[in-house]
Amino acid sequence: MSAIFHALAHEHRRRIMDLIKARPGLSVGHLANEFDVSRIAVMNHLTVLERAGLIISEKDGRTRRLHLNAAPIQMINDRWLDDYTGHWAKKLTGLKYAAEAAARPGPKPAAKTIRLKPNSRSISRTTRGPK
Repeated sequence: MSAIFHALAHEHRRRIMDLIKARPGLSVGHLANEFDVSRIAVMNHLTVLERAGLIISEKDGRTRRLHLNAAPIQMINDRWLDDYTGHWAKKLTGLKYAAEAAARPGPKPAAKTIRLKPNSRSISRTTRGPK
């Protein structure tokens, strides 16, 4: 996993992956033309991406064709994100709706009454957020 994160950490390597995703089978020469750095620099980035398993290259005569391998990124998603995605997506959606409601012109929502404990006094608080 360290090699994958290292490969993804550089902006040029992420752009290389985007270009290869958009055009599977892209040649190294055409890829290098998309950057303002030397062909050697692009080749060095490709080496890092290949070692991480993010890029697969195949020989087609004298040309190297490049293909994206998304499996390592999916493994990261499966390991760290899937368990939390549903929970946090729900929380962020609720926050979005609350922010939109607070930003809307017009009357604000009425105050809510919250019970702290059974048989305790009620307190009142607004849903407009902190002062």
